[in-house]
Amino acid sequence: MGARRYYSTRKGQTEDPSIDLDLLRKLFVATFKSFEAKHYFDEAFGTECTDSGYTPGTAGADIETFVFRKLRKKSMYPINAEEYSESDIFDWIELMYDLVSKPEDGYYHSWNNCGWHYGRYEKPAGQAEFRDEINEILRDYDGGYELSPVGEVRQLPEAGLDKLLATPLPGMIKQTDHDRVLAAIDLFRKRDSSNHDRRNAVRMLADVLEPLRNQLSKVITEKDEKDLFFIANAFGIRHNKDDQKTQYDPVWLSWMFYHYLTTIHVVTRRLKSLQKNPTG
Repeated sequence: MGARRYYSTRKGQTEDPSIDLDLLRKLFVATFKSFEAKHYFDEAFGTECTDSGYTPGTAGADIETFVFRKLRKKSMYPINAEEYSESDIFDWIELMYDLVSKPEDGYYHSWNNCGWHYGRYEKPAGQAEFRDEINEILRDYDGGYELSPVGEVRQLPEAGLDKLLATPLPGMIKQTDHDRVLAAIDLFRKRDSSNHDRRNAVRMLADVLEPLRNQLSKVITEKDEKDLFFIANAFGIRHNKDDQKTQYDPVWLSWMFYHYLTTIHVVTRRLKSLQKNPTG
């Protein structure tokens, strides 16, 4: 569930809510410290006890080496966000999602104010809470990002298109094509997607439509059908010919991607409806 927007924000009466990199660093550290204080990283990073000393967690006793092994970057632990790039923070957010877990079955160790110790941890519950918290920050950073349910930082879809991305495809579409559509969405939205990646994502969607080409006349006009494939062929998406247009503003890749995705949804739903009601 998305974070609640309060009155002044809804009415546009607050200052610019966008978050720059410096503020992202501060909010990232604050979020980590908040979950650390609630013991959500105890299972991964271990615990200290006045009686037994330090007990390593799943990351092992050498956390710095563990983080390097996972992120393949030096000087990432202990956390010092003042030195972090955007990619560093996004890497850490994804790693934290993998490590965070909600503590359960705890008891308070009162000797020398040792603190709380826990007997088990719930990873899905911890991940859900962490995702909600961090997404409240990411959505206002540099045009909008989110931590996905699988723990990957992705660019938010353009305004009004989030429902399209979340809408399941009808059952009539083949499993291989269904998987291809999901893979195209992931490729297009990944945080470091290049223009080459985005072109490939558009091509994948066009390839899903190709096998349906002989049925398209049932639901769209012949001209619309030709225009669909002209776009992919003329703009260097599906083939590599000298007369194709390849030097164009990347905004057109976004337009083509959502155009094809919308078409796949519309066409497959109309074809499914015709299957149920051939005379309708």
